[in-house]
Amino acid sequence: MKRNTKLVFGGAGVALLAAASLGAMPVMAQSPKSAEKTVTLRATLTELNGSGAAGTATAVVRNQKIQHIEVHATGLTPDAPHAQHIHYGNQALNECPTLALDSNGDGRLNTVEGVPAYGPVVVSLNTTGDTTPASFLDVSRFPVSQDGSYDYSRDNIEFTDVAGTGYPGAGGLGTAKQIADSVREGEGVLVIHGQDYDGNGTYNFSDPEGASELDPNLPAEATDPAACGVLR
Repeated sequence: MKRNTKLVFGGAGVALLAAASLGAMPVMAQSPKSAEKTVTLRATLTELNGSGAAGTATAVVRNQKIQHIEVHATGLTPDAPHAQHIHYGNQALNECPTLALDSNGDGRLNTVEGVPAYGPVVVSLNTTGDTTPASFLDVSRFPVSQDGSYDYSRDNIEFTDVAGTGYPGAGGLGTAKQIADSVREGEGVLVIHGQDYDGNGTYNFSDPEGASELDPNLPAEATDPAACGVLR
């Protein structure tokens, strides 16, 4: 039987997603982006899981801060919230995933299956308030698509230290500087989530997708990735 759900997310999914991501170079060897303090990065967002979604993103990054970011997305589930994040992992491919990562063979990619490609969440692109990975599924503060589209803009988002990013040492902790430097190098991946598989206009426990791997009380429709692009 299908169940509809009001989206309320706790912190357990944060730990699960982070846990799933499992000699200095000379100055002359660095690319221009790593040598600069400020870069403008752009991504073309393409669909995942046959969502039909598309879009663009632009981010201006200076030192350990995103001075300005915009996301313009279309083709999403209408009138629904869409979690969106910047992902990065020191041991990830730092690219958008393909169905080759569909480890359970169900014909779709869930969020955790995509982690080897895009890494864990390092920035939550919420509309207000906290933007750390702790807010990565606080859907009350993510954009709501109007007729399948939204335009998001926010300034002055700070990078923070994030555990589970695959660096050597306790908990795979990546410092804010390490993560910001890597994003400026073009290794950050922007992912939008939320996919109405059965087309009934709401996120529910659709058949056969069922519950999210991040939280059994949530539908996979709410958390599965719908669009992705690398910020370069």
